[in-house]
Amino acid sequence: MQQHQDHTAEFTAPAGRLRLAEHCRGITEARWFALTVFAVILVNAGLLGVETYSGVVAEWHRWLLLAEHLCLVAFTVEIVLRMAAHADRPADFWKDPWNLFDLAVVLSTFLPLVRENTTVLRLLRLARVLRTARFLPQLRIVLVAVARSLPGTLSFLLVGALLLYVYAMVGWVFFGRHDPEHYGSLGRAVLTLFLLMTLDGIGDAVHTGLQLSRWSLLYYASYVLLASFVLVNVLIGVVITSLEEARDMDERREPPDAQGAAFAPGDRQSLLRRIETARRALDHLERDLHGAHAAASRAAPERDRAVPSGPLTEDPAASSTRPS
Repeated sequence: MQQHQDHTAEFTAPAGRLRLAEHCRGITEARWFALTVFAVILVNAGLLGVETYSGVVAEWHRWLLLAEHLCLVAFTVEIVLRMAAHADRPADFWKDPWNLFDLAVVLSTFLPLVRENTTVLRLLRLARVLRTARFLPQLRIVLVAVARSLPGTLSFLLVGALLLYVYAMVGWVFFGRHDPEHYGSLGRAVLTLFLLMTLDGIGDAVHTGLQLSRWSLLYYASYVLLASFVLVNVLIGVVITSLEEARDMDERREPPDAQGAAFAPGDRQSLLRRIETARRALDHLERDLHGAHAAASRAAPERDRAVPSGPLTEDPAASSTRPS
């Protein structure tokens, strides 16, 4: 139903908007356009890295500023072309989250408050690097998977925080007096256990614990089993499940410009001309039907006046030939 409405909106749009959308869509769907924008994004990322060197900035300040302005012009032209490519179906532009992200990043750069704040401006320029995901499908799938895994990740963090708190309190009770450097307080115990989660220094911790009590082996073994194996595997499972869901969504999702890519440029031009011819023929037919209807409406009263309203009289010739 939605696809039918999109086709209807495209066919009922003015011819000028159709031609503009067709022309701009041919540009934005071209491979050279995507490669050019991708190259500009990489240049913008390189400029951000170069600006971290004070000596280079002092020597090439004017050229770096010119390059930044050229990148901004390129990104502005890109977003304008993408908006013009949806001139026949404006609603489709706002349905794509990447279009909204690109538009927000570009428009924010022109805000006076942003341009006066160097830190915010650099963060926005850094956000442009994330636009590489638009041109790398696999990276886009990974970002979608990370976003979809956030609810499961939050649950994992809550369980992990509860586990750290319980084991930190137990460690403070048993090792606080003998090893105050690592378990002298709750904060130190949490930091120690968080580092042990990566199995870094676990040998030294177990050796120190065995000098105090053999039960410390059970403490560290149970903690490593739960924190380093069970919880990490649960997190990996959540991410992998989200990655599969994101890949399925990307396969099922029809790209916003897929309808425009269904025909070659020459075929679409021919189709649009045929649609325009059919539209004019329908307009002529509708005018002819209205004219015929009006003529029939005017002729109806004349026929009513031509028909005699009195009783019918019998023809004398017909009555004389009738047998008696």
